[in-house]
Amino acid sequence: MNEAAAKREVGEPVPLKTETSITPAGDPDVIVIGAGSAGIAATRHLIARGLTVTILEARDRIGGRALTRSFKGHPVDLGAHWLHAGPINPLVKLGFERREPLRRAPVDGHFFVRGQPGSRADSAALDRAFAMADRAMNEGAKAREDQPAAKVLPPMGPQGRRVAAIHGLVSGRPLDQVSLHDFPSMEYADNLFIAGGLGAYVSRLARGLPIRLGAAVRSIDWSAQGVRVESTAGTLRGKAVIVTAPMAVLQQDTIRFTPALPNAVQEAVHGFTQGVYEHVVLHWPNSLFRGADRLASLTGTRREPPGLLTCIDGTPFHFFELDQPSAAGFDRRDAHAPFRFARAVLAEHFGHRAIRNLSALHSTAWRNDPWSRASWAVVPPGSYPIRDTLKAPVGERIWFAGEALSRAQWGTAGGAWEEGERAAEEIVRQLAR
Repeated sequence: MNEAAAKREVGEPVPLKTETSITPAGDPDVIVIGAGSAGIAATRHLIARGLTVTILEARDRIGGRALTRSFKGHPVDLGAHWLHAGPINPLVKLGFERREPLRRAPVDGHFFVRGQPGSRADSAALDRAFAMADRAMNEGAKAREDQPAAKVLPPMGPQGRRVAAIHGLVSGRPLDQVSLHDFPSMEYADNLFIAGGLGAYVSRLARGLPIRLGAAVRSIDWSAQGVRVESTAGTLRGKAVIVTAPMAVLQQDTIRFTPALPNAVQEAVHGFTQGVYEHVVLHWPNSLFRGADRLASLTGTRREPPGLLTCIDGTPFHFFELDQPSAAGFDRRDAHAPFRFARAVLAEHFGHRAIRNLSALHSTAWRNDPWSRASWAVVPPGSYPIRDTLKAPVGERIWFAGEALSRAQWGTAGGAWEEGERAAEEIVRQLAR
């Protein structure tokens, strides 16, 4: 039995086949740091405009925080999974053009109270609470002064705590740590999924691009004409560079800039906080859930998980979501602690007999990954202008791009793609002068 077959046998993740890339040329017009969604988008755009490009990627794979792995023969996303905001998401538009296997995310979900289907009245109370929260935050954001999103939440009845927890999950931090001005910019309408995994889709979009894997960038010198980029794969010179490394990585001073970045840019980089959204991959063949890709709300017990995505792509796989406070509690514990927690919570709701054939296969930890350090970047109260600060080029040679800079699609692969294309087009115009 080969190694991949052995991993399938025990349910461990098996790497999917990575799309091939071409050998990068030396000293290109533009150097792109990072082969995630933003870097791939920028490179495709630049090449289409006739410029030469090299992507430097620190990891031994492409995709960044969009990663699909195979469990028991099924593709499962370990990073980005949702294609949010379909009408404005460039990855959705491109997917339809390419005839990718997109499918609409159901708008109706499961609602359980102490392990039993909830009443229509219970479900309606949750819907009303969501509507009240969204209305209050959108109205509150019209004020000039920024404040924590949590401060404007009105009394929402018995479902209020759950609504705040869910918003905290999808925001990456509890709402008292999220900018109210930034919060309403996220558009969650018309969500989609893609068969085979979002990570695999992003990988396909990198086919044929000039990528150097295992090339961790150490420094960017912009003291003279153009830029000089030093990495573990050697030194490259170019006319411009696009930095798509996550904000949490840049905050570690992993990349040294010579001369140092302007103070306003440094302050913007360090102004973000770590957004955390992790999930435990569950395999549960006899779960009570029916219908593919439906969210489940489990209420009525001491522990109510903020998120549970069930029957992914019609399979027995489910995502047990961990918000920032929950995930932080596992950082100093053994690797199996998230698995035990997920099982304990589900047993509390459905009973031990119901979970007898439930197995936990994997737990993500993007917050501890050295090339991510977070699931995405979060803007804290009072800091909402920092996204726009980083969109301005530095010395007309350094551009930043990535999900952190997207106002309407922050925290998403679509937002990263959008920002990669923006930075690339600005470089095209700059070099044409």
